[in-house]
Amino acid sequence: MPKSAPEPSSNEPESYESALAELERLVQSMESAQQPLDQLLNGYRRGAELLGFCRARLDVVETQVRMLDEGQIKPWSDPS
Repeated sequence: MPKSAPEPSSNEPESYESALAELERLVQSMESAQQPLDQLLNGYRRGAELLGFCRARLDVVETQVRMLDEGQIKPWSDPS
């Protein structure tokens, strides 16, 4: 059974690319600035959400590639 992306949340990114860009900005911000502990914790939580979103999207794409490799061309439904 193919894996699907998690249920959308109010802060879910529009796409894999936007999630990755936000994650990169978040990491740069956390690495370069002196932030209060609460801000760092919130940044870590958001980063974990973004990472989960990206992994879920990659899992869906990997499943589709495997199906194509096996000659089982099936319609792709966007999980978002």
